[in-house]
Amino acid sequence: MKFPYGTADFHKIISEGYYYADRTERIRTLENVGDQVLFLRPRRFGKTAWLTTLENYYDLARAEEFDTLFGELAIGQAPTERHNQYFVLRWDFSMVDASGSLAEIRQALHNHINAQVADFGVRYRKQLGVDLRYHPSDGLVALRAAVSAARAQGHDLYLLIDEYDNFANELMHGRRADYDALVSGEGLLKTVFKAVKFLASGAGIDRVFITGVSPVVLADISSGYNVSENLSLDARFIDLCGFTEAEIIAVIDQLAAEQGRDHTWSERMLATMRTWYNGYRFGYEPGPGLYNPTLALYFFKHLATTGQPPREMLDSNLAMDRNRIDFVARQPHGQALIGAALDPEHPPVIASLAHRFGVEDMRRAPKDAPFLGSLLYFLGALTLKDQDAMGRLVMGVPNLVIRKLYVEKFRDQLFPEYPERESLRAAAEGFYSSGEIAPLIEVLEANHLRVFDNRDYRWSNELTVKTVFLVALFADIFYVMDSETAIARGHGDLSLMVREEMRRFALLDHLLQFKYLSLQDLNLSGESVREQPRDALAALPVVASALDTAEAQLARHRLGLEQAYGERLRLHTHAVVALGFERLVWRSSPGLGA
Repeated sequence: MKFPYGTADFHKIISEGYYYADRTERIRTLENVGDQVLFLRPRRFGKTAWLTTLENYYDLARAEEFDTLFGELAIGQAPTERHNQYFVLRWDFSMVDASGSLAEIRQALHNHINAQVADFGVRYRKQLGVDLRYHPSDGLVALRAAVSAARAQGHDLYLLIDEYDNFANELMHGRRADYDALVSGEGLLKTVFKAVKFLASGAGIDRVFITGVSPVVLADISSGYNVSENLSLDARFIDLCGFTEAEIIAVIDQLAAEQGRDHTWSERMLATMRTWYNGYRFGYEPGPGLYNPTLALYFFKHLATTGQPPREMLDSNLAMDRNRIDFVARQPHGQALIGAALDPEHPPVIASLAHRFGVEDMRRAPKDAPFLGSLLYFLGALTLKDQDAMGRLVMGVPNLVIRKLYVEKFRDQLFPEYPERESLRAAAEGFYSSGEIAPLIEVLEANHLRVFDNRDYRWSNELTVKTVFLVALFADIFYVMDSETAIARGHGDLSLMVREEMRRFALLDHLLQFKYLSLQDLNLSGESVREQPRDALAALPVVASALDTAEAQLARHRLGLEQAYGERLRLHTHAVVALGFERLVWRSSPGLGA
C-alpha cells in the first residue's frame, strides 16, 4: 500500500495509486443542501483533500479524465449532471503571509488572489479564448475578470476557498489591532467576502465551498458574508473528513497480509491507534469516533516501512496546535477550562456549541458561557463525548496525542526553568526504570508544591495532585499514559503502561493512586507538616488510613492489569498521599514480574 502522507492533491492520489478513503457519494447530497457552504474541521483533518476532490469532479477541463479519476469511486458509478460543468477557481488563505505589516498583509492577500486568477487563466486559456485583466493592488479586479470570462463561455464558476480563516487566526492570536483592521468596517477580508457574496447572487459564481477551522472570523465579517450554510454538524457530513475505525481496520489487515503478520499484531496496532488518534466526534448524538487522517497516515506510513508504530506519536505538523491552547488559556476563564479538560471526573459541560461568535464575544464571555469550550472544540483540542441528563454537551480531550499538548502547556507553567526541568527529567527517568519514587517526590515538593499559598487550598483535591504527576511523568515515547484508567470494574488514578514496541528496554509499568488530606484533616499547621520527618507523617492515623485505602484500591487494580497483560506486565504500584501542598508521603510495591 502507498499512503499519501503530506499529499492532499486528489489528482495525484488517484493517478499514482495512493490510498484514498472514498467519500465521493456525498457529492450528490452536497449539491442539494445549498449553493454556498461552510465546512469546519480542525487543522490537518483532510479538508484540502476533499476540496481537491471537488475541484477535479467539477472542473470542465478534466472532463476527459473523469472515468480515470472517478470510475472506481462511488460517485463515478452514478455521477451527477453537474460533473465537469464549471470553471473552478481555488483560493488557499494559508498561503497568505501574515508576518508583515498590515499594508504588507493586504498586499499579500491581493497577490494571492491575482496569482490564483493568473493560474486560472493559464489553465483555461483554451476554453476562455481571452487574456484576463489584473490590477497589482486589487485582486478583486482579477476575480471579476475571471467570472466575466467564464460566463462569456456559457459556464459559471465554482469557487473553492481553503483555510478561509488561516492568516486571520494568526493575527487574532497576537496582533489584535491588525486583525480588527482586516475584518471590521471596510476591512479587506470583509470586502473580499462581500465581493464573493455579490458575485454568487446571480452574477457568475454559482457555487462556493469554504473550509476553515472555526467560525470566529466568519462571525466578525458576518455583515459582509452571511449567506453560507454551515454543514459542520450536519449528520450527513459528520465523517466527510477523517477515517472511521472500519477503514483503519481494513488498512491494518491489508498491511498485516502484505507483511505476513499475525492477528495479534493487527489487534495491537489497532489498540495503539485507537488510544492515540481516535475519539473525534462532530455530531450532537454519541457515536463512533473518527481518527485524525493526517496522524493515521503518519502511523500507516511507519507501519508500511518498519512494521512498528512511529517512535514519536505526535506528528510534528500538529505540534503547533499547542499555540491555540495557549491562546484560549489567555482568555478570561480560559485557564480554568484548560484545567477542567484534564479532569475526566468533572469534564467541561456546555449547553450548546456556539456557532457565530467573534473575538469580542470571547472577551466578554461569562464563566459558564460556551464560547471557549466551543473554540477548543473547533480547534480539535476538545471533542463531544456525550450528553448529560439535562441534554447538555459533555466535552473531553479526544485522545492521548491531544492530551500531550495540554500536558506540555502545564509543564511549561509548572517547570519553567532549565534546572528544574533537568532535575525532573533525571528523577522521572530513574522512576521509569527502577520504580524509585523518592527523588521524584523531592523534586515535586521543591519545585511545585512550594508555589502554592493558602488561597489555593479551597480548590485543592486529588485531581490537583494527579495533574502534577501526569505532567511530571508524561513520556509518550515510552508509555501509554492515562488518567482514570479503566481497569476491570474500577479505575486507576494514573497509569504508565509501557508501549509494546518499547518492552524490550528496561522500563517498568506503573500504577499510581492518589489521596489528598487538607491541613484541617491533619489538624496541623503548614509549618508543622514541613518540619516533621516523612516517616512520622506517614504514621499519623489519618495518613496511614489514607495510604491503606489507596493500597487496597491498587491491589484490586493490579489483578485487572495482570489479567490483561499476563507475563508481559512488570508493574510497580504507588500509593501517594498529599498533605495539603506541603508534603507527599507514599508506599510503593513491586510486582512479581518486576
